Amino acid sequence: MIRKILFLFLVTTSLLNAQSDMTKGFGLLEQGNFQEAEDFFAEYLTNDPTNKTAKLCYGRAVGLSGEPKKATNLFADLLKEYPGDFEILINYNESFLWAKEYEQAKPLYADLVEKFPDKFGAVLGYANTLSNLKEYKLALRWVEKAKALQPENESAKISRKFMRLGYANSFVNDQQYKKGEQTLKKIFEDFPNDKDVLINLANLYLITKQADKAKSMYARYATNQKDSITALNGIALAHHIDEDDKEALLTSKRATNKVDKIDDVALTENTYDRYVQALIWNRKFINAKKMIDSLEVHYKNRNWIHALRATLGLYTGDAKSSVKSYDRILVNDSASFDGNLGKANALFASDRIVPAYKMANQTLKFYKNQKDAKGFIEKLNLMHTPTIEEHAAYTFDNGNNTAFYTNTTVDVPFSTKFRTTFSYFFRSTENTVTDNKATSHVALMGLQYKLFPKTVLKTVLGFNNSRFLDEAYTQPVLDIKLDLQPFKLQNLTLGYQREVQSFNAELIEREIVQNHYGLNYNLGTNVNFGWYTQLMHTQQSDENVRNLLFTSLYYNILRKPALKMGLNYQYITFKDQVPTIYFSPEKYQAVELFADLRGKISEKTSYAISAATGIQQVEDDPNTNIFRAEASVLHQFSKRFSLSIYGKYSNIASATAAGFEFTEVGLKAKWLFLKKPLFYKKLKLD
Repeated sequence: MIRKILFLFLVTTSLLNAQSDMTKGFGLLEQGNFQEAEDFFAEYLTNDPTNKTAKLCYGRAVGLSGEPKKATNLFADLLKEYPGDFEILINYNESFLWAKEYEQAKPLYADLVEKFPDKFGAVLGYANTLSNLKEYKLALRWVEKAKALQPENESAKISRKFMRLGYANSFVNDQQYKKGEQTLKKIFEDFPNDKDVLINLANLYLITKQADKAKSMYARYATNQKDSITALNGIALAHHIDEDDKEALLTSKRATNKVDKIDDVALTENTYDRYVQALIWNRKFINAKKMIDSLEVHYKNRNWIHALRATLGLYTGDAKSSVKSYDRILVNDSASFDGNLGKANALFASDRIVPAYKMANQTLKFYKNQKDAKGFIEKLNLMHTPTIEEHAAYTFDNGNNTAFYTNTTVDVPFSTKFRTTFSYFFRSTENTVTDNKATSHVALMGLQYKLFPKTVLKTVLGFNNSRFLDEAYTQPVLDIKLDLQPFKLQNLTLGYQREVQSFNAELIEREIVQNHYGLNYNLGTNVNFGWYTQLMHTQQSDENVRNLLFTSLYYNILRKPALKMGLNYQYITFKDQVPTIYFSPEKYQAVELFADLRGKISEKTSYAISAATGIQQVEDDPNTNIFRAEASVLHQFSKRFSLSIYGKYSNIASATAAGFEFTEVGLKAKWLFLKKPLFYKKLKLD
């Protein structure tokens, strides 16, 4: 804008000097034909080499056509000839702006406005220089001074608009959203319904998850055919943020129908980008892949195509392919926000934690204080920060047994691969009819090591000290598990566990040790179905043997809130039947339908409810009805402390070692007692 001011100044000067034969050159400058203007004034100067105005115009044409340093030298030479000349000084200063050398320009403009405080061009030039240096508060003060000199000047208004846009963006980057919103809305005083402001406000509302306000801004933005398509693309994203993905897809489809009727490559790319995103949000993965393949035929090696492939990979559990797609983006543009933070997320999904940390930190180098990158690093920190968890519960059953127990666990990650746990478990049981009482003390130390990404070896060692009346015994406890993911969307756990039965006083008295050999397998799919199976073989110290099969076929009906329903089948057999001591049928079967619902009550409070009902059969006895239910509420008091309460009930015969119907109520507290992981300073992220 300052270019236009100086151009008008030069035109006025030339007219005063009756240099009408330079009119063509002025026109070329005004129209932005700088190379032609350079040629024009170069030729003019061959005939009139001392003409000051022609030299100034030639310098401007040279600088604006891509040679700002050459222009600086030309103006510097002119200053030797005309020391202190305002015309030359202001052009000399502006040449540093053309070269984006704002730090060098700042003291020059500061000196200029001190010498010429009433010169509008100098004051506005200084304001624009400060704005380019992102010193928005000071820049706005100086632009007000420029407006005071020429209250109706349109150039000052436009400069102030862009300063406020930049200032608002800095507030948003610092997560001062209210200040950002207020700064943007001030622009409406000069430019009602300004498109730049509307789109920036819409983006701010998307960031702050105010979907309805974002939709309102996009509606105001849609004043012509092209802008209505841009608005629909934004509204589709607002629907997604508002957790209405079906409407997002319908809106995006409308946008593609409209964009197909116009010739605008950039807008077409943006629209189909959003449409494929909407397909992915709606888990229409086959359609999304076909569309990506089709688009790639027309748009070779485009970053938005690579980003779509990466997103599809993350949604379908193929994180390795996502990493490759983000790498292609970074080859094209090493500073790409999608490429850097997207790769960080893909590495995290691949269980490569340290590289994920480094990519997120790399993102912050390019985009200082970026909210999502900082949030991602914080998420990783919270996952690896030492914690203390307390679990306390009270149970009672229809066999007149009551119990109270507490379990304190300390989890200390020493690196992203290795962590330890220390836990102490105390259980006190009593039978109110026989008056039998017993206590158990279990101390455990756990070691967990990640052998490879998504392959973790877990071991727990300790002892169980149990007391019954005047008798006591101590038994070793051992638990070894290998968690791995053999293929995408599949999880497998192989394990061995040695434990002592401690459900009630009678079982504690008998000192029954169980050796469990187990396998857990979960198969996920991209069509919402899942299948979970548990196989367990148990050898007991009383020479009894138990075999267990549990399998569950389920379907994810909703994502938010998460609703899952399915069918469970359980089969148990014992070698020896000792029903007077504990539940041990030769054959037990149960079939049940279950539902599991999880969601949020508020931003910091979540809930989980599950229930199942069906039939069970013990030996050849008649079928009986079964029912179980559990509900919990968790409140996140801060990022480092949470508390949950729960209650559960079951009358399934296999639910306890004694085969009793039982009820339990309890609470859990979790505290991250350090602010960051122990290893954070050793990550060497720089």
